[in-house]
Amino acid sequence: MLSRVVRPVAAGLGRSFSSTSQSNARVAVLGASGGIGQPLSLLLKNSPLVSELSLYDIAHTPGVAADLGHIETRAKVTGFMGAEQLPDALKGCELVVIPAGVPRKPGMTRDDLFTTNASIVADLTEACARHCPEAMICVIANPVNSTIPITSEIFKKHGVYNPNKIFGVSTLDVVRANTFIAELKGLDPARVSVPVIGGHAGKTIIPLISQCNPKVDIPQDKLQALTGRIQEAGTEVVKAKAGAGSATLSMAYAGARFVFSLLDAMNGKEGVVECAFVRSEETESPYFATPLLLGKSGIEKNLGLGKLSAFEEKLVAEAMGELKASIKKGEDFVKSRSK
Repeated sequence: MLSRVVRPVAAGLGRSFSSTSQSNARVAVLGASGGIGQPLSLLLKNSPLVSELSLYDIAHTPGVAADLGHIETRAKVTGFMGAEQLPDALKGCELVVIPAGVPRKPGMTRDDLFTTNASIVADLTEACARHCPEAMICVIANPVNSTIPITSEIFKKHGVYNPNKIFGVSTLDVVRANTFIAELKGLDPARVSVPVIGGHAGKTIIPLISQCNPKVDIPQDKLQALTGRIQEAGTEVVKAKAGAGSATLSMAYAGARFVFSLLDAMNGKEGVVECAFVRSEETESPYFATPLLLGKSGIEKNLGLGKLSAFEEKLVAEAMGELKASIKKGEDFVKSRSK
């Protein structure tokens, strides 16, 4: 009886978890032993879209792989540990997701993570550029506003840069916006869809509530409070965990949702749209999150910002300075590293 109940649930955790199509994707998780990496790997192991799961970290990966390997789904799990095993972890991968790095603690901004996480992401993406240059690269490691420019510059340095295949996973901002609006309006969150554009930190996170589907009417004072809550939702979790970490479970869910959408699109499913932080010409910022139509080769079409309200236009203008500074910080880091 149990197996009849559990298996369909595992295949249908949410809007992007409902795919029952099967594929033979080899997916790597870099940082698989961490707070995001473990639940993310569990969700990926449960998906029929994944046939091989390659787990990498600097410690504990054999144990995580052995544990997940006992789950009765078809994905074959292999653990790799330490820099010398990283090339083997990446060989043959069609998609790499990177939750590696240190989490925030109370009082820290995402930018405070830069010093540690910039080096981690640079080292890992350097290995990706060498050993799986054609793979889709999905970066969760913060600060995403800087780690995506770092990833791009590393791939350029190796002559294998394809902007359509490098994604900053900002899906958690969308998930939070959907959830908070549903709570406020008494709706089913699975049926709410709000694009979130800009970046993935504080005021650079811009929920386009005017484009919410279904349409919602929120008075200006509540709109400002709701927007502020979406922008600072990560800090809400950091404070609630009181020094024990940042958002891990909701981030794992959001990361899995994005990976499944991308795998669906790579398999030929049409009309797959997700927001992500990518190389962009939609605004004056060289990187910007917008809704993207995904396809077999990554980004098929950038769907842009759409029609913004006056309030949202103001949010975009206010975000530009911080966003461009974070991008430059990432690009400068790679330049200084290669001297």
